[in-house]
Amino acid sequence: MKEDRQMTIPHLFRCPISLDLFTDPVTLCTGQTYDRSNIEKWLAAGNLTCPVTMQTLHDPSIVPNHTLRHLINQWLQMGGGQHFDPNYLATIDSLSALKHSLQSHEATLETKLQIVQKIHVVLRESPPASNCLIQLGFLPLLLKQLFGKVESKFSQVYVQFVEESLSCVQKLLLVGETESLNLLNEESKMESFIVLFEHGSCSIKKRLCHLVEVIISSSHETKDLCSKLGKDDRLLREIISLVHHNSEASDAGVRAFSALCSTETNRKTLVQEGAINGLIAYISNALTRERSLAAIAMARIEQLLAIENSKDALINNPNGVYALVKMVFRVSDHEGSENAINSLMMICCDSLQAREEAICAGVLTQLLLLLQSQCSNRTKTKARMLLKMLRSKWAEELKHV
Repeated sequence: MKEDRQMTIPHLFRCPISLDLFTDPVTLCTGQTYDRSNIEKWLAAGNLTCPVTMQTLHDPSIVPNHTLRHLINQWLQMGGGQHFDPNYLATIDSLSALKHSLQSHEATLETKLQIVQKIHVVLRESPPASNCLIQLGFLPLLLKQLFGKVESKFSQVYVQFVEESLSCVQKLLLVGETESLNLLNEESKMESFIVLFEHGSCSIKKRLCHLVEVIISSSHETKDLCSKLGKDDRLLREIISLVHHNSEASDAGVRAFSALCSTETNRKTLVQEGAINGLIAYISNALTRERSLAAIAMARIEQLLAIENSKDALINNPNGVYALVKMVFRVSDHEGSENAINSLMMICCDSLQAREEAICAGVLTQLLLLLQSQCSNRTKTKARMLLKMLRSKWAEELKHV
């Protein structure tokens, strides 16, 4: 009977020393897990190696494996080997085997790519498996694989591996455990993150932008990391560059940029790094696209205009005032119209150059078209205020002629 029950115990749930079901799983520095009583006897006997890998233990301490304990408890509650779903059992075994292979120091890059591709298939075809992957510790493992050490050469296989891994991370983060991202607080890991941003493919840049969004939106769990991102000039320049250039990753850049604007300190640094020019370039490119995040970019410009030197940066940009005027009225929608009007009021109030450029760009026509549209009463009120200000400033200038 005992033999029958042992046959039903998933390999992951057995102590490698006794081959019995774990009662108190603990993990060594090598990443291998054993039952506490068994490994303590092994160490007490004077052994200074890991029983499975035979690696020398540079740190003999043991850490409770709460994730594995939780999985075993779940398995026991479902009836253990007697009334247990064989499909779930097979999933546990196959995923634990994938994890072991991914952790192996002998695994080649090609092998790792095949493993993450299999994980991606599991996530796509069986969404409930996400919880199992989380409990098995795949999220921190994938993050360590991604940011542990960046390859010196961005081969096609390496780029594929990074893209697939980031895609899996993105899906796993939907389940939770955003605190796993705190490993980027380590200087070497953050350096890898930046290098991937600087030299990665368009797809890699998009997914890294998503990670920035998640980190900022989960500030309670990633408070220190949020602060670190906002102080990293290289990262901010890369995101602004994405926003500036008309590419597939531009929209992802705008979302990450918008998330970073959540604090005043970040906004000041972004302005210093050329954020205004990047946003103007994005809006100029977006005017010819059917769908874009131009309204979000416009809202961020209004927000940044409260920062010193931002008004000068906008006025001195050859397309700055023109882009704002074109955002006042768009046939497709009125999103961003109020932000554009507010921004024009801020720069036109004290700048003759801005007023002249706005009039030459057709701001009067844009405002009249907006007043005849179905936009909100609040936006129409703002439009009348801008018209009144321009008329008033124009009258003052005539008096001095």
